[in-house]
Amino acid sequence: MTLIKSISGIRGTIGGSVDTNLTPIDTVKFAAAYGTWIKEQRTKKSYRVVIGRDARISGAMIQNLVMNTLIGMGIDVIDLDLSTTPTVEIAVPLEHADGGIILTASHNPKQWNALKLLDHNGEFLNSEHSQRVLDIAAADSMEFTGVDDLGVITKNQAYFDIHIDAVLDLEHVNVKAIAACKFKVVVDAVNSTGGIAIPLLLERLGVEPVKLHCEPNGHFPHNPEPLKQHLTDLSEKVVATGADFGIAVDPDVDRLAFMDEKGVMFGEEYTLVACADYILSHKPGNTVSNLSSTRALRDVTEKYGGTYTASAVGEVNVVNAMKVSNAIIGGEGNGGIIYPESHYGRDALVGVALFLSLLAERKIAVSTLRSSYPSYFMSKKKIDLNPTIDVDAILVAMEAKYSQEQISIIDGVKIDFPTEWVHLRKSNTEPIIRIYTEGPTQGAADELADKIINEIKEVAGL
Repeated sequence: MTLIKSISGIRGTIGGSVDTNLTPIDTVKFAAAYGTWIKEQRTKKSYRVVIGRDARISGAMIQNLVMNTLIGMGIDVIDLDLSTTPTVEIAVPLEHADGGIILTASHNPKQWNALKLLDHNGEFLNSEHSQRVLDIAAADSMEFTGVDDLGVITKNQAYFDIHIDAVLDLEHVNVKAIAACKFKVVVDAVNSTGGIAIPLLLERLGVEPVKLHCEPNGHFPHNPEPLKQHLTDLSEKVVATGADFGIAVDPDVDRLAFMDEKGVMFGEEYTLVACADYILSHKPGNTVSNLSSTRALRDVTEKYGGTYTASAVGEVNVVNAMKVSNAIIGGEGNGGIIYPESHYGRDALVGVALFLSLLAERKIAVSTLRSSYPSYFMSKKKIDLNPTIDVDAILVAMEAKYSQEQISIIDGVKIDFPTEWVHLRKSNTEPIIRIYTEGPTQGAADELADKIINEIKEVAGL
């Protein structure tokens, strides 16, 4: 089993032994390390942290451990209980909190959970701050408070409504046009908190939600990553109910994918493309996505006269690049929408509202919309890491092999060919090498991926 410590948080599997899994002891240690870091940031009389969780089976246990650790350090806790990652991100500045923790392993299966750590802006900790938390935990340099100074837990269950209100108030969310269309939309929320938030949002927009796997019980009915191969139930439901389209979100609702009215995947890579297309049509500007995202966003951005920037993989890296380039929208090709007018975090609720606004204003079917964009096809594969293999040496060897091509090494190795690209990187959250490719056809993308995998195996002697 696994415990992974990275800029993406503390992620691991439930059960097993200390220091190798996300056990109660590990949970307490890292929560206390984070609490110590919080106190290092500013000298204050009192501190507060916002806590929310997805609907994982282990969620309540992990949440209680985290909250009681923090109050044991004299830190007050705002308990959102069942929530979403973007909801917690929004709540932190609204509560004038010193930070926040989302208890979710995102798209990982049910045996996983994680602590995602936020700063006082409701944004993920940068690499420096993340490393400081890890150093505090490694040194066991945490200190707890006396009985007279314990923190308190305050429950606040209003934030789904607050979050939705904020989405509806965004300048380019066209509530009136959406309501007039009387859309019917199927929602697959993989039995997590999106099953609460997304239908509530749709109802406020005058959209009829058809709920599929929307019971927030943590029993994921399929792999929770919103990819085509996991969404056959959604495809069938869209067609059977005559819905206008389908929505799929991951357990913590920061990733978003669509299914067209024919039950065909819109493509999670094109979630950001469509939302950017809509925003740029109203307000031209710059965009950002990570190196593993489709070229289609670059094409759409340049159509409106803006500049596209590719960042290293990871939300914090995308956000940093967005701030530097003054991007008006950005995100990740896995269906993550970051819209600074709302907040600097991936937000499926924002993505749904922008997508509906686009459809309502253009009066266009989802399949027709998809066909209007440049057609690129991606392959996403991976190779399990062997502890005896020097992965960095493999990446260096691949960089040398293709030195005559356009190369980027800001995050792993990305090789740009005239009509295709491949991106090789070590995962921040799992012990694997990811191989992303894109080409003009699915066959070309798959062929390039298989070619690169065989070359990696040859280099590694596998």
